[in-house]
Amino acid sequence: MGESRQSYLEAAASAVSLLRHPAVAASWDKPSALMEFSVAGLAGHLAHQLVRVGDVLAPNGQAGEPVTLIEHYSRSPWVQAGLEHESNLSVRRGGEAAAAAGPAVLVERAQALYEMQSAALVSEPADRVVHLPWSGWSLRLDDFLLTRLVELVVHSDDLAASVGVETPELPTSVIDPVVELLARLAVHRHGPTAVIRTLSRAERAPATISAF
Repeated sequence: MGESRQSYLEAAASAVSLLRHPAVAASWDKPSALMEFSVAGLAGHLAHQLVRVGDVLAPNGQAGEPVTLIEHYSRSPWVQAGLEHESNLSVRRGGEAAAAAGPAVLVERAQALYEMQSAALVSEPADRVVHLPWSGWSLRLDDFLLTRLVELVVHSDDLAASVGVETPELPTSVIDPVVELLARLAVHRHGPTAVIRTLSRAERAPATISAF
């Protein structure tokens, strides 16, 4: 199995373990560290990353020429949209809906998806292209898994901060590709000079080089 697939599965396993933490259920109805998200909604959004992978692995015969990762993010309206933009409202509604049955059910579903994907990703062709029905375009499977890897790592930190537990420690095989992609997106959005200054010259650093 390719490195990107193994990294995704490691991050997914860690996310399921975090969702199972008693602190998540204990804080279920409280506000999260993310504006406008409850802990339940954030947990649902984290678990939904596995749902997305399951959705694209199902054969649908619609995959076309894949776009690049930079183009994928450039086309996605949520990346630079405000909190009240329909794309972000939809994300929050989806998280709440995913969590509606409660923490135990959410964990059970996430665990089942993880086990299914652990078996399925081994046999997927290296050049597999998947269609993203919610976006309308296609990505290489390994590129799509990298986008989910970013979501799992970022939102695991959000959820851990929301419920007062340590952010899960993940191996460099998971963290390095996330940092690399976020850096590429930051350069695309703000330009190389802004990113270089932020990393090397605090006195000339811009206010932000956020990738999103």
